[in-house]
Amino acid sequence: MEKRCTMFLEGMSQLILENIPRADYSSLFNDFVESEFFLIDGDSLLLTCVCEMSLEPGQSLHFFYLVERYLLDVTSKGGQFAIVFFKDAEYAYFSVPELLTLRTSLILHLQKNTTIEVWTMFSNCLSEEWSICLNQSCPYFLIVADEGLDHLQTHLLNFVVIQAWAAKVNVVLFSGQTSDILRLYAYFMQSSYTNQMFFKKNEETIMNVYKALIEQLEKYRDRALTPLFGDLKFNDMEKEVSEIVSLLKQLWPEGSDIRRVFCVTSCSLFLEMYHSYLENREKRASTETSEVTQKPDNCLTLKDVEDFCKLHCLSVAFQLHLPLSQRARSRFITSNWIQDLQTVLKMKEWCEYFTLNNVDIFEFWSLDLLHVSDLSDEPLLKNIAFYYEYENKGGLDLKVGDVIMKEYIHLWDTVSKLVKKFDVGKPTPLRTTKVHFIEKTLSPIKESSQETMPNLGFIPISCNLVDEFTRDILKDLPFLKSDDPIVTSLVKHKEFDELVHWHSHRPLSDDYDRTKATFDDKKDPYYLSRLQKYHRFQRLYGSSLESVTSKMITTEGPKPKKDCIKSKRTKAHKTKAEIIVRENKKRLIAEEEQKEGQKWSALSFSIEEEMRRNLNSGIKKLEEFLKSCKSSSVKTQAERVGLQACLKAWKEHCRAEGKTTKDFNIAVNMMKRIHSLLEKQSEFLQEADQKLIARCLTYLGFYELADSLCPTQDTADDVKMTKKKYSVGIGPARFQLQYMGHYLIREERKDPDPRVQDFIPDTWQRELLDVVDNYESAVIVAPTSSGKTYASYYCMEKVLKESNEGVVVYVAPTKALVNQVAATVQNRYTKNMPGGEALCGVFTRDYRHEALNSQVLITVPACFEILLLAPHRQNWVKRIRYVIFDEVHCLGGEIGAEIWEHLLVMIRCPFLALSATISNPQHLTEWLQSVKRYWKQVDSTMEQGSVSQRNAATRGSYHKDRVQARQSYKVRLD
Repeated sequence: MEKRCTMFLEGMSQLILENIPRADYSSLFNDFVESEFFLIDGDSLLLTCVCEMSLEPGQSLHFFYLVERYLLDVTSKGGQFAIVFFKDAEYAYFSVPELLTLRTSLILHLQKNTTIEVWTMFSNCLSEEWSICLNQSCPYFLIVADEGLDHLQTHLLNFVVIQAWAAKVNVVLFSGQTSDILRLYAYFMQSSYTNQMFFKKNEETIMNVYKALIEQLEKYRDRALTPLFGDLKFNDMEKEVSEIVSLLKQLWPEGSDIRRVFCVTSCSLFLEMYHSYLENREKRASTETSEVTQKPDNCLTLKDVEDFCKLHCLSVAFQLHLPLSQRARSRFITSNWIQDLQTVLKMKEWCEYFTLNNVDIFEFWSLDLLHVSDLSDEPLLKNIAFYYEYENKGGLDLKVGDVIMKEYIHLWDTVSKLVKKFDVGKPTPLRTTKVHFIEKTLSPIKESSQETMPNLGFIPISCNLVDEFTRDILKDLPFLKSDDPIVTSLVKHKEFDELVHWHSHRPLSDDYDRTKATFDDKKDPYYLSRLQKYHRFQRLYGSSLESVTSKMITTEGPKPKKDCIKSKRTKAHKTKAEIIVRENKKRLIAEEEQKEGQKWSALSFSIEEEMRRNLNSGIKKLEEFLKSCKSSSVKTQAERVGLQACLKAWKEHCRAEGKTTKDFNIAVNMMKRIHSLLEKQSEFLQEADQKLIARCLTYLGFYELADSLCPTQDTADDVKMTKKKYSVGIGPARFQLQYMGHYLIREERKDPDPRVQDFIPDTWQRELLDVVDNYESAVIVAPTSSGKTYASYYCMEKVLKESNEGVVVYVAPTKALVNQVAATVQNRYTKNMPGGEALCGVFTRDYRHEALNSQVLITVPACFEILLLAPHRQNWVKRIRYVIFDEVHCLGGEIGAEIWEHLLVMIRCPFLALSATISNPQHLTEWLQSVKRYWKQVDSTMEQGSVSQRNAATRGSYHKDRVQARQSYKVRLD
């Protein structure tokens, strides 16, 4: 490569290195927030997993496990992505042919065995097609590796980064990524103006340097192939594969598993190529000088290579029939392959690549690609080779079973039929030569089974928690006897109860005790004065936030059950007077219908004529008639006439206008008529009316709505004909919001709700109140100031009225919001509490006030978690009746999100989760429902074990109410 190109590549690398320290290490996407579409560079993904420290060398199945584990982690966090493999990126692996096979199998696996979108149609990152694709798909970022296997592959990756920046696509690095339950953190490099200008100023140079780099990589490919395959070029090898596959189709017309096909095809191609390699080597040796020919010959013979291929076929037979659980228990062979086998292995890897790279030849042939991820298992092959070389030199005495033996013979017989240049011999005996393929070392085997348990043991303990989760695992572990000297020296034969610190023997404390109390010293003579000032300030602050009159709460106790036996008497027969009244009403309604029908008959002709001349004025007259009409059936007839007129006017308008802008007023009038018919006169609609409405929707381009109303309305050809000419060009929802917003009718309730005195709640607000009355849980997603917080105050009021024991916990994300809610609660409610109790309490990191002595506790997530986890606060935890989570979308935040998750999992009582900015609340609700199902199962198990105790015990009314309140495990989405 020219010096000028090398200098430019170094300058490009320097530009990227300067941007890496300035990268932001942040979360790529948050939980419960929809992810932007992004891209993953497939070769960078391959490099990252290949360089994983835990990867088992030579085991492709472990590699694919690492790939799918990463992709599953990204997908589970809401990632929406596609993986792109550039064709030119293949040139970087010609020095490592085993990675060529791995890359090809990875692409096939992702395409055939997963639902992940994979792009392989782009030649390189500088192509015009790739630029067009980026402009259309608009990915938010591209995940790419910052370093390749060598400096040439690193340069290829640098071109991907530079081009992404030029297309205004941000770059995320694979290196340094970390993941937790909710988030994926990575180094994020934005597409800055400087980086974009670098590509624009040097675009021509970048193109030329890239071409020079690809040409150099092509030369490396030819240099790697020539010593192995002689005069055969890349395309010649593909022709050889095509001939072998054609012959294999004749032998196996029914198709087969990819592992069988891959084994016999690569082995037959490899044997023929090695045969040609030996012939060429002999020809070169005969022409060389005698001095050169005297050097020792370290090349394996053809019989040696045949034996190695037999071992490979036997290992494939094991892969096909041996369970993974047994393959995982194989010995670890520490010895390496002999040096003379390296050339053979490299040639074999090239043949495997050519076989897999031409898998499209198998089209129209039943090829099962399910196990394309399990094509090679080098540890298993080494185990088989080690057995025949060191443990059983007498022949095939290994009892592999009839199935595996039959499979092996079938594979080798197929290889012998595919090889035409020479006879490869019979499948048995497996070894015909004495060459050892594995090096001799002092300790060639490392077995986990040889590792013995040290002469130690566990101290026996009795704990229900440990017994529940370990179950029968403990029986296989060594335990010390109770009279063992070690046990007697550590245990004093008494129950262990951690009530004091082990070093100072002082009583245990937690963060609650260490938090400063606002009014703690009751001996202070000014204690009551300061307390009065505090409450006065809170009420003043609360009144400034909302103008609500304070309400006095009185404890009502549990409501008595209604007597279901007594019921009101219903009249079995109606009186004669009632029958006469009913008949008179029917007669009056019929007369009214007749009058309205006559009126419409008189006006219909003039209204229709007016709509033909001028649709807008005719629609006005029609709407004036509809306002005065009292008959629903007559209104249906009038609306039908108006709809037909609108449809005719829309068709004429679209034909006349052609490509000019369409007048959507006609479409709006048509939709108004459809709204009226479907919402107000739906019970009078006939099948012909529904077909008319569906036809109108079809002409407007709302095909899905038309199909839902009348599926057989139009044929596919009719839809295609009307789509382009008459369609409004946008979806029905956007059309109504954009052009009919002021016509859409908001449903308002007129009937008051006795539970609400200040306003008439909407239907969804009444449903929230029903949720609280039924002691259910709910996720409430509504805009700010829409009334969702009112359900919280209703919940507080309900618990305050029931008893003096129940507790409502209000969890707010910040201390400022805690203070605001506390002031509002103290201003809204007053209640005569027993001595030492308070209505409202506050607990934050900075201070606490009546936190455990109040019925309404306002706190932050971290402090609430402290109380839930404190062992000596569990009596207070049992008093909790409801928990209200405000701003629950913090569950997907950067900091403290795990605490919100802990709280939602730990609480056993019903809850309300409030938010205005959750984009996918259904996902959150499903997760919360799964949590409640778990607690329902746990409570059911505990209840079955303590039925007799609860029946014998005598509890107060509060306990009965509490048990009843916790019997609902529903989580609703409102």
